[in-house]
Amino acid sequence: MSKRLLNFILILIISCIFINCANRGTPQGGEKDIEPPKILSTSPKNYSTNFTGKEIRIKFNEYIKIKNLQKQLIISPPMKTQPEITPQGSASKEIRIKIHDTLEPNTTYAFNFGNSIEDNNEGNPYTYYRYVFSTGDYIDSLAVTGNITDALKRQPDTFVSVMLYEVDSTFHDSIVYKETPKYITNTLDSVTTYTIENVKAGKYLLLALKDNNGDNKFQQKTDKIGFYKDFIDVPTDSSYNIKLFKEVIDYKASRPQLISKQKIMFGYEGNYQGVKINLKSDAPEEFAYRLTKDPKTDTLYYWYKPNLEVDSLVFNINKLNYEKDYTVRIKEKQPDSLIIRGKPSGGSIHFTEDFKISGTIPFTKFDTSKIKLFDKDTTLIDFKINPYDSIHNTYSFSFDKTEDNSYAFEILPEAFTDFFGNVNDTIYYALRTNKKDQYGNVRININNAKYPIIVQLTSDKEEVKYELYATEKKPLDFLDVDPGKYYIRVIFDANKNKIYDTGNFLKRIKPEVVKYSAVQIEVRAGWDLPTDFNL
Repeated sequence: MSKRLLNFILILIISCIFINCANRGTPQGGEKDIEPPKILSTSPKNYSTNFTGKEIRIKFNEYIKIKNLQKQLIISPPMKTQPEITPQGSASKEIRIKIHDTLEPNTTYAFNFGNSIEDNNEGNPYTYYRYVFSTGDYIDSLAVTGNITDALKRQPDTFVSVMLYEVDSTFHDSIVYKETPKYITNTLDSVTTYTIENVKAGKYLLLALKDNNGDNKFQQKTDKIGFYKDFIDVPTDSSYNIKLFKEVIDYKASRPQLISKQKIMFGYEGNYQGVKINLKSDAPEEFAYRLTKDPKTDTLYYWYKPNLEVDSLVFNINKLNYEKDYTVRIKEKQPDSLIIRGKPSGGSIHFTEDFKISGTIPFTKFDTSKIKLFDKDTTLIDFKINPYDSIHNTYSFSFDKTEDNSYAFEILPEAFTDFFGNVNDTIYYALRTNKKDQYGNVRININNAKYPIIVQLTSDKEEVKYELYATEKKPLDFLDVDPGKYYIRVIFDANKNKIYDTGNFLKRIKPEVVKYSAVQIEVRAGWDLPTDFNL
């Protein structure tokens, strides 16, 4: 063999070696790693007693990472100063927990990591790992279990906190607003059941929160709440169902402001009904005002006349336990224009639907002789004018409709006069009805109900599409229903006010009972659907 050939072969062999070294990696075709990481050791050991340390180390057999720790980690009892936990955002074979809080004596603490621990390569989770220790001589081992439902929705929210407040000499009803619970767990993102573990014997308030800001305290404005009606005694063999509900927010006004000429905006939280807005400033004898509500926002508009040549106006706002004075600065503003709108605005009107007319400025006069209704044959149609809704500044008109017909409202000039004397020009509204066979009919027989009840057909998103009220057992006929799939929802109207009433924690009022059908009913065009709903 020539020397040149020998050198070539030698170079080829060396090149192959380097190529193989440079391409090391996961062998193709091998089995995928599906094993979760394993814990090699913990320091101090899990379930240690007489704990006095400030650092905990958990060692694994491979590199791990921590995901969504803020949502997944539950520390029970909660610590006022959150511990420092690493790694976060990087891989390591060890979790370190540095405790900065002062621990309570003779107390069992639990760190529940949920689904936050995964191996670094394949993302295999180490699910629901709990590290437990006690600052006393023993580990508390009692538990409270149950499930979470929603008072109004078909499915409860995810990540619901379930809490125990110790009922002792320091307990008070407002504790849920001001202090963290003694024990806590969370349903996380996949289950509606809960278990609060490592609880000591005693009497407790059992509470659930959809805690949107994660502070373990009840914020009425943002959080849902649920509670067990009586204090519970631990140990217990019972399982506790808790229904989450959204309270009606307590009324609170926001600072009013002038937004256009002789129009002041009063924002609020809660329910505006029953609120009184009183002018405290001096006003002429001919002074008049009107209140209307914004159709979309929590806002009341205060309209007044005549125009007052003042720098400011002082108002007193009061409702039940709320009372406060506000000063509104008055300056030059452009007036609003009268705009009149009809609803429905898309042209199509349902057989059971009223036609409504509203204005951007409150109406003070309506000349009924200047409005007429015609069908497609230009025949005059009788209609009924329902009582004026002053807070929404709306007139509604009822009339008998036939299928596949067209209707037109003709409104002549000066039919409507607003608060400032503005009037309308000529307006036409065109409406039409569909054919009957484009709809379906549903007859529902409710069995085992306690009357009165509100029966609704709802969408997947719990939107109410159709509603009937029943005071006695009889078939309920939903006529001319749009084709589609619906859930049947029954509300037990305990106080007979014909609306759903939610609960209140401080008053220990439970929300009214709501039941859904297990499956949807399907309404088809041109079909009559009889169905039974057994409660």
